[in-house]
Amino acid sequence: MLADFLLTEMARPDGPAGPHGGLPLNRRLYEALRRAMLDGRLSAGDRLPSSRELAQDLGLSRNTVVAALEQLGAEGYLVSRVGSGTYVHDQLPPPAPSSRRARTRDDARLPGLSARGRVLAECFGARELEIQPFTPGPADFSAFPVALWQRLQNRHWRSARPEMLDYTASGGYGPLRRAVADYLRVSRSVRLDAEQVLITTGTQQSLELCAWLLADVGDGVWIEDPAYWGAIKAFTACGLQWLPVPVDGEGLNPAAASGPAPRLIYVTPSHQYPTGAVMSLARRRELLAQAARAGAWILEDDYDSEFRFDGAPIASLAGLDDDGRVCYLGTFSKVLYPGIKLGYLVAPRGLVEAFRQAHYDLHRPGQLPLQAALAEFIEMGHFAAALRRSRQTYADRRAQLLRALEPLLQEPGVHITGAAQGLHLCVRLPPALNDAAIAEALAPQGISVRPLSAYTLQRRDLRGLLIGYGYAQPSQIAPAAQRIVTAVREALRVAGG
Repeated sequence: MLADFLLTEMARPDGPAGPHGGLPLNRRLYEALRRAMLDGRLSAGDRLPSSRELAQDLGLSRNTVVAALEQLGAEGYLVSRVGSGTYVHDQLPPPAPSSRRARTRDDARLPGLSARGRVLAECFGARELEIQPFTPGPADFSAFPVALWQRLQNRHWRSARPEMLDYTASGGYGPLRRAVADYLRVSRSVRLDAEQVLITTGTQQSLELCAWLLADVGDGVWIEDPAYWGAIKAFTACGLQWLPVPVDGEGLNPAAASGPAPRLIYVTPSHQYPTGAVMSLARRRELLAQAARAGAWILEDDYDSEFRFDGAPIASLAGLDDDGRVCYLGTFSKVLYPGIKLGYLVAPRGLVEAFRQAHYDLHRPGQLPLQAALAEFIEMGHFAAALRRSRQTYADRRAQLLRALEPLLQEPGVHITGAAQGLHLCVRLPPALNDAAIAEALAPQGISVRPLSAYTLQRRDLRGLLIGYGYAQPSQIAPAAQRIVTAVREALRVAGG
């Protein structure tokens, strides 16, 4: 069916019509129809459905469909016959002679880049931090004690010894590494020594270090589907092969994996990004056993582990690891502020020196006065206080958002996942809905949500809206959520005919 093909093509993250490049809907539809003609799905002389029928089948506005058809007509792909309809031109324009395959938008836009380079240059999300209600990801750092933080930094800058201004080959400032180790032992049940802690610039750098040291170019990495695109880019940069594994209500499902055994397994077990699933204890043990059998390393990105609202925090995957196969990754960006650019990596015991050396050779780490200020911030109890304040603030916003979205739960096929932990939740929608179109319709109203389908790798069955509440002010939540409810109900009404 033409509509099914067009919807699939418009949602493909790696396709020319994929949503990640920031193209408007009419341009995505244009690309999908053009691909259908160039690939032979639509043949010369075929009659297209009317713009009204296409709009209804695709869940788009008629203006969007008309704009795409008019552009294809102007370029000679389509011809309109008065009183008869719109047809594929009898003589389709041939593919560009400079390539044996149809050129994608990235080939044309980024000539000279390798296939890896085109993936790295692709925009899979917002290029800039969008300070709007419900943007997934951002945390509210407006309450951060700036004056105190400045005093601590100034004190360490005034007393900085010459060696504090140099690179460091030790993996980071010693007191900060000890503070991180103490925090992880108590709050996340990680079994570690301070010597295993490396201070990095954040999760992205930690992922790259693990990929460079633990895998060779061409090795496979299990990655959650749907996936966090920051991890996709890190593994792509290191030349690794993605092996998507479906996520269900218990997190990444090893039993659903196919293909070769992985060298690395990347997971976000505390709050899967983007679905919000929390990995069950049984699934965690299954994953550890699978890694041991395959001789694989697990990269545990403990995303949003600090923010659990229903019950006590769940122990880390690393806390269950008896074989030393888990690399634990964390960051200070959510509790403090994103621009601090400090995170941590817990390296396997036998590989600590290798990790330190690679960290030094590849990144020339420094920022010791900043690390010293953070160590004192933690030792004085300010980090724990900031975390308590953040938890209460986000718990209140989460409760308001859930109350405002409650009317949606009366709709067939609609439910919410990921609300027990983290700073975003996911409103899951029936597969027939176009979540990208709903998100795009909300954007002009100042509401930034993300379509779940934009994060999928191989799956085509997931539709939903990612709604972040980290930066949503209390006064904004109810009216903005009402607009989401209205938009989803309208989409359900159109889909139901």
